[in-house]
Amino acid sequence: MVCHLLKSMLGGLLSMVIAGNCMAADAAANWVMQDMAGHTHQLSHYKGQWLVVNYWAPWCPPCLEEMPQLVTFYDTHAHENVMVLGVAVQYDSVQAVKKYADDMLISYPIVLGNAQKRPVFTPEVLPTTYIYAPDGSLYKVKRGALSRQWLESLLKEAASAPAVTR
Repeated sequence: MVCHLLKSMLGGLLSMVIAGNCMAADAAANWVMQDMAGHTHQLSHYKGQWLVVNYWAPWCPPCLEEMPQLVTFYDTHAHENVMVLGVAVQYDSVQAVKKYADDMLISYPIVLGNAQKRPVFTPEVLPTTYIYAPDGSLYKVKRGALSRQWLESLLKEAASAPAVTR
């Protein structure tokens, strides 16, 4: 509704940018993905937990840089209502993704973005990470590499912030 109103009020390039952002938000809000082990992941399954969805590609140097940070973050916080999903996009083969995941000792589920039945939104910048709050709302989008410390401080800040009524 807000997206429609903004697009009708504004014209030209700004309207196209708003439309693109709204389409991305709609796609992200309704996603269902299957990981490499055959398990289905859906946003609604993670209500009550923080969900970190990281889009990456095997050829991407910043993705390689942040991967150990995400693994350590997941391994440290997996039993604290935090989940991490990796979404591999723009890869040459499933074998390349498996090798990359094995080499990086990735312990969280990996989704093959290109192999999904419904197209998965692919961000313009890699890596891009979507962080969903326990209520299922999109809390933050981080474009570019992130660190374990950044994620931990973000969650700590969110936990100490006063509740906002919507």
